[in-house]
Amino acid sequence: MGTPLFIKVCGLRTEQDVDAAVEAGADAIGFVFAESPRRIDAGTASRLARRVPEGITTVGVFRNQPLTEVRELLDASAMRAVQLHGDEDLAFYDALRPDGRLLIRGVSVRGDAPRHGERGEDILLLDAPVPGAGEVWDRSGKRLPEPGLAWLLAGGLDPGNVAEAVRAARPWGVDVSSGIEISRGVKSPALIAAFIEAARAAAE
Repeated sequence: MGTPLFIKVCGLRTEQDVDAAVEAGADAIGFVFAESPRRIDAGTASRLARRVPEGITTVGVFRNQPLTEVRELLDASAMRAVQLHGDEDLAFYDALRPDGRLLIRGVSVRGDAPRHGERGEDILLLDAPVPGAGEVWDRSGKRLPEPGLAWLLAGGLDPGNVAEAVRAARPWGVDVSSGIEISRGVKSPALIAAFIEAARAAAE
């Protein structure tokens, strides 16, 4: 693929989860502040984020929450990036841009995939119609972003299918949450390591 695959591991809630992702070589670690079984508070996110080395991006994940709440949680938890996974408009992204954080736009793909950069995002994340449900979505016939653009493939990825997905879709990166869980919201260090190993091998 030419460039290293960017791997984001999302929905982490414990020290064990974070340490496993760091050790396995994740590029970004996501902490969910939106309504979800994986949701954590700012204090927990801040404590976990302090375990993450400088070179790994910590991401606060939100969905249809007020701008003031998003900003407060980002500041309180010292996140290095923000992922908006709802109906936030261009003005919402514009309001966050001066804060200097990496902006990730999460989109649940139901029809055609959106174009990269439509909301001024740095990274576009293409997810299944129901995000976080562990569903693989049908990418056949869809126009995906061009190679070289910063976009993440998400939705139903796991250690067993990520290699095939990377070879077929040729994304800039991948994102995983439910595919590394032993039960809803409970991560497995072994699955985290297996996912990253399989994704990296496919990219190389």
